[in-house]
Amino acid sequence: MEFEDKNLNCEDCSEEFVFSSDEQAFYNERGFENEPKRCKPCRQKKKASRQGHGGGRGGFSSRPRESHDVVCAECGENTTVPFKPTGDRPVYCNDCFRSKRS
Repeated sequence: MEFEDKNLNCEDCSEEFVFSSDEQAFYNERGFENEPKRCKPCRQKKKASRQGHGGGRGGFSSRPRESHDVVCAECGENTTVPFKPTGDRPVYCNDCFRSKRS
């Protein structure tokens, strides 16, 4: 299927924008049936407005990730983990964790 660039009007700002043939091929490949309604700047604004309101990141808020300093139970190196260790299980650095999994 061959695509040609299309001019569309943004739903938010009414400015004309190009829906390129490459973007159309991407939409088709992913099975998207609707054309974009907003230009790129308005899409970015809408996405930014959803951040912190349960949207944009799979329902998680945009607060910073917590990290905790630990000592790897295997090699003894200092590392950080994205969870609070409870002490009932060993905690490993990335390299040791990967080697344990394989």
